[in-house]
Amino acid sequence: MSVPVALGLLWGATTHQGARRKLNEDSYLAGGPVFFVADGMGGHDAGEVASASAVAALRPLVGSEVVGVDDVRCRVRLAHDTVRAIETSPGRGAGTTLTGVALTHQGGEPYWLVVNLGDSRTYRLADGELEQVSVDHSEVQEMVDAGALTREEAATHPRRHVVTRALGAPEDPEADFWFLPVHAGDRLLVCSDGLTTEVGDPRIAQILLVEPDPQVAADRLVREALAAGGRDNITVIVVDATGLTDALERTAPRDGRPDHEDDEDTVPRRSPWKGALT
Repeated sequence: MSVPVALGLLWGATTHQGARRKLNEDSYLAGGPVFFVADGMGGHDAGEVASASAVAALRPLVGSEVVGVDDVRCRVRLAHDTVRAIETSPGRGAGTTLTGVALTHQGGEPYWLVVNLGDSRTYRLADGELEQVSVDHSEVQEMVDAGALTREEAATHPRRHVVTRALGAPEDPEADFWFLPVHAGDRLLVCSDGLTTEVGDPRIAQILLVEPDPQVAADRLVREALAAGGRDNITVIVVDATGLTDALERTAPRDGRPDHEDDEDTVPRRSPWKGALT
């Protein structure tokens, strides 16, 4: 089924190994109507392969006008099974975060389906305000939710890179899915934590506001992360929706709705990975 409004997508994407890393374990998929970032865990024989395998499982969705929700769910499940089946060196295990969006529809209107597993992030810039749409699956986020840490304390906590959900985990992880209405003028940011651990949300918002070209914005965000230290791999996708009609803007609500309720690496919380990742 096609979206019954004039809708165009503009995007830019870039990735960098960082200032201190010899290997880039991030991978991304950027091609209408799907935009995803995966941050691998486990080194060249695990993390690099895991992130690449995850985006490869989603690649058949590229090229459609819109994608079905069930199609995305099936592809995420396939990505998990593929990553879990990766053969690695003894003592290592493969895993990867996954976050991003796919253009779908609800009631004949265009919506973003937001998908998240891990601590890579999806943001929306709307009306000049930057909002984190995804929720981090991490130990420090659990502590923030419990009131044991402030967000400021979480940013420097020694376990801030320990994730609680990831593709390839021994148990079947539960991905978060949200429907987010598409609005003209909104901008989406999909990124690995190599950006967000170096550049604060206010500065990210400022760059997204002043750089109209999504590729220029993506490149500049990566440069900012490198200038701030670049301690991890950095991957950024910036997506703009264009050509939306006034009628759509009047009828689609802005807030999304859920579909259900010291190393600088991202690492999983439980074995078999713990102690085996670099």
